[in-house]
Amino acid sequence: MKTLLRRLALLVGITLLAIIGFLLFVQVRGIPRYPPPLLKVAIPLTPAWVALGEKLTLSICADCHLNRKTNKYSGHRLADLTPDFGRIYTSNITQDQQHGIGRWTTGQLVALLRTGIGPDGRLRLIMPNYARMSDEDVASIVAFLRSASPQVQPDPTPTPPQKPSLLLKLLGNTIMRPARLPAAPVLAPPPTEARAFGRYLVIGRYHCFECHSKDFKSNNPYEPEKSKGYLGGGTPLLNNESQTVVSRNITGDVATGIGGWSEAQFGRAVRFGLSPNGPLHYPMNKYSLLTDEEVHALFAYLQAVPKIKNATPEDGGAVVQ
Repeated sequence: MKTLLRRLALLVGITLLAIIGFLLFVQVRGIPRYPPPLLKVAIPLTPAWVALGEKLTLSICADCHLNRKTNKYSGHRLADLTPDFGRIYTSNITQDQQHGIGRWTTGQLVALLRTGIGPDGRLRLIMPNYARMSDEDVASIVAFLRSASPQVQPDPTPTPPQKPSLLLKLLGNTIMRPARLPAAPVLAPPPTEARAFGRYLVIGRYHCFECHSKDFKSNNPYEPEKSKGYLGGGTPLLNNESQTVVSRNITGDVATGIGGWSEAQFGRAVRFGLSPNGPLHYPMNKYSLLTDEEVHALFAYLQAVPKIKNATPEDGGAVVQ
């Protein structure tokens, strides 16, 4: 019996040492770097693509990258990120040669959007990867970033050094990996196929699932529908006063989700922040540029996903997942 206990103690000791050693390795290594994808891409700055890119950039990039004081995409600290991820800053994505993306090639921009890897090899862990975004949408964003818009003209604001927590470093060395480049052209479903187009908007273009599932740490960026609590809300976020708020349930559950909402009510909520349960506050973005087709597709898809009963605090309930 004593021999067995000694062996168990030895096994526990070795396991603890291995865990401590791995954590020390992660702390010193930090966020890993990867070979940057080498792409040769030509994207024409057509007025249609620049206009679409301006809409998409305002909808999916501005909340993190736009400096509201200067109205330029020069980056700032991510204020809505909970402290367990550390102190993270978004990059300057203006055309500045030194501090922005002025020296980047078109291929490097596409590679970053698709995989999350920048020209320096650093993986942008907090930034969503747009591996499922259509080729046209990706090209449009790049076209806008290359355009003559005042918002992307050179701004010399430097990006402060990132200060990731041990947790974020651990995630970056284990489950968070770069996305793979698409092996074939990526096309968005036509808006006439409402549910399919809505799914594309949720996981490919606007990434609604990332904030509206259970937790960033349990999201599955490679198979979004396998994220825990997919679209059922519960992710902790910070508002403008650094108070913790929880993302809402946007499945079709009548009692705790949006199952009792009409399409018109849903449209007012996502466009203008006016939900049947009261105003929606930061960090929920207002997607005021959504078309009627997009609103209809989003609503159709969200009503069709598996329902989750999860009353979030802002709805007067406790998280019950």
